[in-house]
Amino acid sequence: MLHEIYEYTKDLTFADTRSPEYRLQGVILDISTFRLFQAVRSDKSEKKTNRPFIKNIIHHSGEWDIIVHDEFLISTVELPQGRYSTKKKAKTDIQKIITDIVDAREYQKPVGQDGMGEEITGSKLKLFDVMNALNYFKHKDTVRMVLKENGIKEEALFNRILMSFRHYIRNNIRGLPPDLHVLLSDLTIHQKGSVDGLVPYFLNHALEIFPHLEFMDDLKNTSDLSKPANWYMAARELNRKIIFHAGPTNSGKTYHALQRFKEAERALYCGPLRMLAQEVYKRTNEEGIECDLLTGEERLFVDPDENPANHLSCTVETASVYAHYDVAVIDEIQMIRDSQRGSAWTRVLLGLCANEIHVCGEASAIPIVRNITETTGDEFEIKEYGRLTKLEMSEKPVESFTNIQPGDCIVTFSKKDIYAVCQELEKIGKDAAVIYGGLPPATKRAQAEIFNDPDHSCKILVATDAIGMGLNLNIKRIVFYSVKKIDIAHQEDGSCLRRMANISTSQALQIAGRAGRFGTEYEDGEYTTFHADDYHKLKEILSKQVEPLLLAGLKPSADQVETFSYFMGNSSMKQVLEVFYNITTVDDTNYFLCEMSNFKALSSVIEDVEMTLRMKYFFCSAPVSIKDGAFISSIFLMYSRRCSKGIPTTFDFVCQRTGHPYKYPESLDEQMVLEQTYDALDLYLWLSYRFVDMFPDRLEVKLLRDELEPVILHGIRNLTKLFTSTDKTDKTDKKKSRK
Repeated sequence: MLHEIYEYTKDLTFADTRSPEYRLQGVILDISTFRLFQAVRSDKSEKKTNRPFIKNIIHHSGEWDIIVHDEFLISTVELPQGRYSTKKKAKTDIQKIITDIVDAREYQKPVGQDGMGEEITGSKLKLFDVMNALNYFKHKDTVRMVLKENGIKEEALFNRILMSFRHYIRNNIRGLPPDLHVLLSDLTIHQKGSVDGLVPYFLNHALEIFPHLEFMDDLKNTSDLSKPANWYMAARELNRKIIFHAGPTNSGKTYHALQRFKEAERALYCGPLRMLAQEVYKRTNEEGIECDLLTGEERLFVDPDENPANHLSCTVETASVYAHYDVAVIDEIQMIRDSQRGSAWTRVLLGLCANEIHVCGEASAIPIVRNITETTGDEFEIKEYGRLTKLEMSEKPVESFTNIQPGDCIVTFSKKDIYAVCQELEKIGKDAAVIYGGLPPATKRAQAEIFNDPDHSCKILVATDAIGMGLNLNIKRIVFYSVKKIDIAHQEDGSCLRRMANISTSQALQIAGRAGRFGTEYEDGEYTTFHADDYHKLKEILSKQVEPLLLAGLKPSADQVETFSYFMGNSSMKQVLEVFYNITTVDDTNYFLCEMSNFKALSSVIEDVEMTLRMKYFFCSAPVSIKDGAFISSIFLMYSRRCSKGIPTTFDFVCQRTGHPYKYPESLDEQMVLEQTYDALDLYLWLSYRFVDMFPDRLEVKLLRDELEPVILHGIRNLTKLFTSTDKTDKTDKKKSRK
């Protein structure tokens, strides 16, 4: 093989350039020869020597360049996209996306044609000459123009089809269809005819390996999300009035909206968290107004016979766009710009069938809500509120744990910092309640009650930014333990960029605003930093204006994805979503496409599970993250496999797989597994409302979850001991590994 490659390249002359690198458009017979490639050295006198000095590999425009050291050549080598690539392609239109995502079918070789072309022409084709003809075909303008007229417009698509066409010809050089053999013989041996004659064969080959090309118009139409308001025609038939209650934390904006909720004959509350939905459900019933509760994992009816009440408190994702209400309240409307969940707020804003819709949130969301109401024809009104109590920055940072006071909430942005802070507080004899995002709602409430209780010895709270919404806390002072957090930026190529970045002005205001609460012991609030270095950084962050929100999130529905998949053949859910996302049409003056990164990650976990695409869609919509750990990922996969096989997941199976009976944790690792176990039980309850027959033991699993809550709470109350135990174990393991 090396000899053949050298024979193809040894007589070619190299362009004399000012650069120490030269370029050679060569022919490589096989992927495997890439590693054996012998670079041919060339100086200005064109003296050639063989040396295997490969320096780097670069992909561009469908080709791969081998960069070699010093004055060695650069040879262009055509290899399958992705084989050696470290980066996915940036998004562009449908054809390019198909080439990057959808697997090409293997071309089916015609049967019984070996040697027929040679018998007709009386000559054998020379591979090198044929490849040169294809190279000329590639660069001919008239050829490219005809191919574009036939739908092959993107460079990446053309290159991938050409690569497959070359491989097909190379591997079947003696078994090509007779008419193609004759054409190639005329081009390469008899020097007559035109490479334009290869176009019909190239197009047939393209449809053979990419049958989706035949349905590109259908794919484009199906993925059109440019007019989302038209998806909700029942809402468009109403004369709706949108009232925006704008204001900072502790301004009374949600209180005023909920007054209309309670006064209405039929009303709906949509909250960002189940804790908020549960709080509204509880308080409304306490005031003598019957109100039901609906979350992904729980459905509670006031009526024992489960007849629906006129008032319903629910999470945003579970709200119905078909039921009619007099008044609806959408809380935390600024979440409409959230990269993961924003589409849920867009859906209820566009689709709720209510005469009055009260939206509550930051004033920064006014522009996008106003713009959307203009497209729907709804009436729009703004009510602005100021903060009810005083909030100011302390004169100096805390700097020492001895300066922590009763009513302080130390806000961190990682569990590691929570453990460290709790340990330092314990050293000086100060007890602390702990709240972070991964805890069950009941545990968060229990910790909040301890902190709020004036008779309890615990006067300090250590929390993540999870306190930003969903909990009523009597905080006197917010202490930012850091002003940086991990920012996960999702790139166009599908990768994630993790970096430490300053919190945004909006985040800082949301957290700082938790200090001071109207009608409590600490009406006036303060905020500061723990570290002196962060004090002026926080002041700078808060001095900036909050940028107005101009875009609302969208995502395709199950119906849209299912219809789209009909034109994608046997493509996986992940491939269907990637193609959909990269070719969809969105009105980018008002909307953006939510990333759905967790949805896609879950789809990868169950990619090989045999179930309908619609079932996969619902499974991947579950409120669970595989980032939470391997345990919850394995449970998610087990649930999906049993469901796909028609095997009900029973209470006994859940007990066995989740390690029941549950024991108090003795280390942080055990505590984290218990928290994931809670998520696994939550997932079961969520699925039980969507696949009733496959997850039949909802009540029993709910009791199991209730049994687990105090076990997790015990671990949180002994968090410092768990941290110390884990630290000692880690040190022992390190000593053993050294030995």
